[in-house]
Amino acid sequence: MTAPEPRDASPGSSPVPPLSDGPGSPGAAASGPAAREAAARDDDGDGGVLSRRFRALTLGIISVVSLIAFEASAIGTAMPVAAQALHGVESYGFAFSAFFTASLFAMTLSGEWCDRSGPLVPLFAGIGAFTAGLLIAGAAPAMPAFVAGRAVQGAGGGLVIVALYVVVGRGYPERLRPSVMAAFSAAWVLPLIIGPLVAGTVTEQFGWRWVFLAIPVFVLPPLLVMLPALRKLPADARTPAMDRRRILLALGVAAGAGLLQYAGQDVDLLALLPAAAGLALLVPCAVRLLPPGTFRAGRGLPAVVLLRGIAAGSFFGAQAFVPLMLVTERGLSATLAGLSLTSAGLAWSCGSYVQSRPRLEPYRERLMTLGTSLSAVAVGGVSLALVDGVPAWIVAPWWVVGGFGMGLTIASATVLLLKLSRPEEAGTNSAALQVSDSLGNIVLVGGSGVLFAALGGGSVTEGGTAVAASGDGRPVAFAAVFAAMALAALVGVFVTTRLRPGARTAAAEASAA
Repeated sequence: MTAPEPRDASPGSSPVPPLSDGPGSPGAAASGPAAREAAARDDDGDGGVLSRRFRALTLGIISVVSLIAFEASAIGTAMPVAAQALHGVESYGFAFSAFFTASLFAMTLSGEWCDRSGPLVPLFAGIGAFTAGLLIAGAAPAMPAFVAGRAVQGAGGGLVIVALYVVVGRGYPERLRPSVMAAFSAAWVLPLIIGPLVAGTVTEQFGWRWVFLAIPVFVLPPLLVMLPALRKLPADARTPAMDRRRILLALGVAAGAGLLQYAGQDVDLLALLPAAAGLALLVPCAVRLLPPGTFRAGRGLPAVVLLRGIAAGSFFGAQAFVPLMLVTERGLSATLAGLSLTSAGLAWSCGSYVQSRPRLEPYRERLMTLGTSLSAVAVGGVSLALVDGVPAWIVAPWWVVGGFGMGLTIASATVLLLKLSRPEEAGTNSAALQVSDSLGNIVLVGGSGVLFAALGGGSVTEGGTAVAASGDGRPVAFAAVFAAMALAALVGVFVTTRLRPGARTAAAEASAA
């Protein structure tokens, strides 16, 4: 076994003592040949995420993430049919906004819960709620019950994703966390490819309800696989009680985001009232909920949290319009337009794998600068497909570049956040990272839709589906969206220069630890 490298003493490294993990762990005080020999004798299960020591936990985590990914891709396929069958097409957007609003609140609740009592109970509560939401939606007699089921699903998903991040922080030594995050990304690839096909077949052959009702059958096996490993997680430091103030702030953020999503369904004067109310709730609550200094890109942890929202929002804000551009401006079929983006998922997984290489660990901040830069270039590059004479297939390689950059950035953000977090703050900070991701999507995807509609392009539904209007303004609207999202990504490039804590910040955190 290769002994782990000594911890970096630079300002960018965590001042927090790492998880104690035996002689071979990053927290071992000894070094040199004797320590390496002791680590090698420790056991043969400390070599990687699929070694004997971590295999059950890793397989369980990958299984849960794969189920969530399959649900995300499959449900989107069955949703239009469900809305029609339940005579609720006019409420179609609420099925999405209910999910996202509930998940925003549940993320913060999960963070507080994990810091208070560990990740085991929030994780299983989240999986239970996620399963219950699927069953409620699948058995719904009318659209209101369906929307309620989606809200329960969202709450479960928010609890699960934050708890999984805390499991990674507590269950794996620091040197293995990049590999776990690469596994997270890889777990999304196959479900995104086969999910729509399987869901479409099931919907056509058996009915849309079975897409919802069948998924819970596959929940139990991964839970049984990883339960013994979860029970062995170190307790670490825990907070004495949940912060009720943060939970109330999360409720305000969720309500504000819900109002903004509702207002975004119709761009007219009447939508200004809920939009204003949503902003009045969202902005002050988000400023207080996220780490201090987040919105001014404070060095260290605040910049990591801010970058996650900017990177995700700018990429998906552009992606919502790429298939529509290819269909309306270049005459491609919907299938070919969709296929132009599928390779980005594989590239994302490759980027996540690259960032997990141990030799690149000292350059993590630079990897994030590279990844965000690639995303910005890709978002700007797809606009070339609007130029006469440029082949439409040019979008596919550009989006591969963007997907690879996102794989570098998103996985690295989680790794860096866990590195900069004290054990008792891992849940709260992981929740902040996820809240920033969701807010980035809501604000930038929604902003893209407003810009597109304002320039005569059309509108964007709650599900992120762009709908074009007829007329000569569409190319300008598309170009404006891609330019705006590329500019947002360039702001993210600047934020990556502030990921390493300053000397004063590092010294203060070290004294607090």
